[in-house]
Amino acid sequence: MELGDGGPAAGPGTAALGRGGFEVLQHTASSLLSSYGWYILLAAVAIYLLIQKVSQSLAARPSSRPGAADAVVEPDVVVRRQEALAAARLRMQEELNAQAERYKEKQRQLEEEKRRQKIAMWESMQEGKSYKGNLKLNQATTPCLEKEAALVPGDQAGEARQQVDEANLPSGSCH
Repeated sequence: MELGDGGPAAGPGTAALGRGGFEVLQHTASSLLSSYGWYILLAAVAIYLLIQKVSQSLAARPSSRPGAADAVVEPDVVVRRQEALAAARLRMQEELNAQAERYKEKQRQLEEEKRRQKIAMWESMQEGKSYKGNLKLNQATTPCLEKEAALVPGDQAGEARQQVDEANLPSGSCH
């Protein structure tokens, strides 16, 4: 018998050492799992999900497909798409210009109305009247005065229309 053949006559110490090493490993693993088991489980799940996401993003890359770089783009399709984009941009610009024009017109009307109010206020101040109360009264009675000015004396149909209009108006509007 040779010393290094490792047969059954090697001695009782090697079998006991193998069994003891397994018990130590089992004890170490169980204590590690009992202390950090949930953390290890969560880390394993996170790594698994990360690997799945990376593999999906690599599969979705257009350059990873063999025929993606060789795809031929037809010039007619490109030209039609560019023309459609240009037409859409032109329509949007026209809409924007129309909106800007409406806004400018509205601002001009507001400025004109403010100018008229200032003139009326100045005139009432020149006459020595209270301009604030007069201004509100003038604004409220202006439509009524316009209706009365349109009436021709002796026009029975016009007078009848005025009476109907006055009856339909809320009380205190014109008279």
